[in-house]
Amino acid sequence: MTLAPTRRQTLAALVAAAVATPAFVMAQAKEIRIAHVYSKTGPLEAYGKQTQTGLMMGLEYATQGTMMVGGKKLVVIEKDDQGKPDVGKSLLATAYGDDKADIAVGPTSSGVALALLPVAEEYKKILLVEPAVADSITGDKWNKYIFRTGRNSSQDAISNAVTLDKAGVNIVTLAQDYAFGRDGVKAFKDSIKKAKIVHEEYLPANTTDFTAGAQRIIDKLKDLPGRKVIWIVWAGAGNPFKIADLDLKRYGIEISTGGNILPAMAAYKNFPGMEGATYYYFGIPKNGVNEWLVANHYSKFKSPPDFFTAGGMSAAIALVEALKKTNGDTGTEKLIKTMEGMSFETPKGKMTFRKDDHQAMQSMYHFKIKADPAFAWGVPELVREIKPEEMDVPIKNKH
Repeated sequence: MTLAPTRRQTLAALVAAAVATPAFVMAQAKEIRIAHVYSKTGPLEAYGKQTQTGLMMGLEYATQGTMMVGGKKLVVIEKDDQGKPDVGKSLLATAYGDDKADIAVGPTSSGVALALLPVAEEYKKILLVEPAVADSITGDKWNKYIFRTGRNSSQDAISNAVTLDKAGVNIVTLAQDYAFGRDGVKAFKDSIKKAKIVHEEYLPANTTDFTAGAQRIIDKLKDLPGRKVIWIVWAGAGNPFKIADLDLKRYGIEISTGGNILPAMAAYKNFPGMEGATYYYFGIPKNGVNEWLVANHYSKFKSPPDFFTAGGMSAAIALVEALKKTNGDTGTEKLIKTMEGMSFETPKGKMTFRKDDHQAMQSMYHFKIKADPAFAWGVPELVREIKPEEMDVPIKNKH
């Protein structure tokens, strides 16, 4: 038999609840909650984990180890989207709704990012995109709640075009058949003015056997006069550089590509002299932020920071700088006003959020690969820094 609670017990329970609720609300009010939605697992896991490392190191750096801004504690809530758009969408809604995240960072995949954009708009909360690259994120799918510290496809493409766009150069593009690859090739084509694109080859994102695609590429290039180049834009698993096994040199065909994570750049070691443009390599930028990142990463992990570590750190610095300016106020409209046109120092030097589409304008680096026996990867040696003002990055949003 269950006894009904006495009036005194009921009253006591109500008082306890009333006391607990303000305590919870007050605890929350003293926090700034940041959701990080990224590929902790899945095909882009290596990229996601680097971003997470960089994000946490960046928060430590930007707050001088306090993890506080404006008297509030920074709390990072991790969400694993597994590289799946539907999973990411649901996790971001949960983060904004149930977890009361003030801001979100991520994701790793461009496909996931495109699924997240409407969620940020629905909840009227900022999503700081890092490192997803597709132009459409700050282009035709953009909304005002989206900022991006990661580079976009146009920045990749324009800087790579700088290294190849000369009269008499015939180019075939090789890319993955999804948002990252197709946006990358489109932006590259738009940037090429003097060279000639003779063929575009798209292969499934999980391709491991490149023979058929490589044969089509060789057939397109082998009989052409002038310089012949395959420009590769690839992410995640699979090694498209295997196409070199088909004796490209016999046909006078070269390979060119952008930067990548260090394990992927092991393949570059076989191509000394190969030119391209990269977003980041730890040995290139000379500034205090990068020196701190390199030194602290070596001391913590006994290895240099990688491609996406720098991106995670840049995102963290951007958030902390904005929150310092608002003295910890996480009101979305106030943050948007603060971040539009805001400049901040990153491992790559100064970045600035463009007002029109919230894309971070940033330097890229023209490199030439050196095979150095001291490193397991092909070392990208700086030819020159391509500054933001040199790149005419188109504004592609329709807002």
